[in-house]
Amino acid sequence: MFDIGFFELLIIAVLGLVVLGPERLPGAIRSTMKTVRSIKGMASGFRQEVEQQFKVHELHENLKKAEQKDLKNLSPELQKSVDELRDAAKSVQKPYSKE
Repeated sequence: MFDIGFFELLIIAVLGLVVLGPERLPGAIRSTMKTVRSIKGMASGFRQEVEQQFKVHELHENLKKAEQKDLKNLSPELQKSVDELRDAAKSVQKPYSKE
């Protein structure tokens, strides 16, 4: 994403040392790294959530196609989606079933 070489990092380090001084520079670096990690974590979480929503949408579309065919003579992809949805429904109903 950012194309920063050694020379640019050296300039940033020298400027940080001059502006912040040797006492505050380590704390500033730690807080910057903490912020960068936090942003990466949020981006990763957002990406996972979007991927999950796309999968749910794909399963929903496949279920609509399967229902249009009356759940008969389905392609392997549609059958797999229907089976996944049935398994998910069973796992959701397990805690509520009477034994």
